[in-house]
Amino acid sequence: MRRLSGILLIAISATGFGTLAIFGRYLYADGLDTFTMLFLRFGISASIMTVILILRKEPLPRGRVLVLLIGMGALGYVGQSFTFLTAIKYASAGLVALLLYLYPMFVFIMSVIILHEKATSVKVVALVIALIGTALTVGPAGGQVIGALLAIGAAVIYSVYIIVGTDVMKHVSAVQSSVVIFASACAVYGTLTAVNGAHLPNSNAGWFAMAGIVLFATVIPVVTFLAGLERIGPTNAAMLSTLEPVVTVLLAAWLFAEHLDTITMIGGGLILVAVVLLARSELRQMPPPEV
Repeated sequence: MRRLSGILLIAISATGFGTLAIFGRYLYADGLDTFTMLFLRFGISASIMTVILILRKEPLPRGRVLVLLIGMGALGYVGQSFTFLTAIKYASAGLVALLLYLYPMFVFIMSVIILHEKATSVKVVALVIALIGTALTVGPAGGQVIGALLAIGAAVIYSVYIIVGTDVMKHVSAVQSSVVIFASACAVYGTLTAVNGAHLPNSNAGWFAMAGIVLFATVIPVVTFLAGLERIGPTNAAMLSTLEPVVTVLLAAWLFAEHLDTITMIGGGLILVAVVLLARSELRQMPPPEV
């Protein structure tokens, strides 16, 4: 059941992260800037997780693990979001999204080299199918070279975050790690917000969207991802996370009446095929139930 629970946790995480762009669109329309949005996102999330940590009577991480978690938040989350958002200024959103979703390939390569993970044929095939599906789903277009390089940089940073998290999650719970990661990212974006000035939501609808981005696009997906990562490993977690663009595209079509063309639907179908292949492979490795 451990692998099955890991698969379900990553699927929940990908679904939650898939709502991020949707809530972000509402917040931008309500007057927020990027720094304020991310400061509120991580600040409120850190507060919620701290309360949960206290209720569960779990201690804060210490020593080397604490340092690594701070790095995951202050460097990993901040670095990835900064390079991603900057890349959009120089290249189309579709191209940037495609290049960001190269991270499962980077995670796979790093896992084989650094963690000595076995490169099974199923994982290779699922990875290729997921990358093709992602390319079709996001509909890439042109852009400047610097935009492409920044997007690839975002993918590399997120890949390192996942690899580091694989080791860290052996020593802490998802709640303990989330508190430190959120608080670290909050500290960085709080400083940037103080320098650039805060731009808060202008309406109640904006604050509801902020609550949504905290709960459904941050707390739930991050906690479930970290918990799932510890159960099924970095490569499987990264591949299963390719469900995220499918969720985003479907929600955008539903809420904003964005057109779903045939190519996009085929791309989403390929991603689902990759996820099913990977999930079946993982379930086959589960030990038989005790009788």
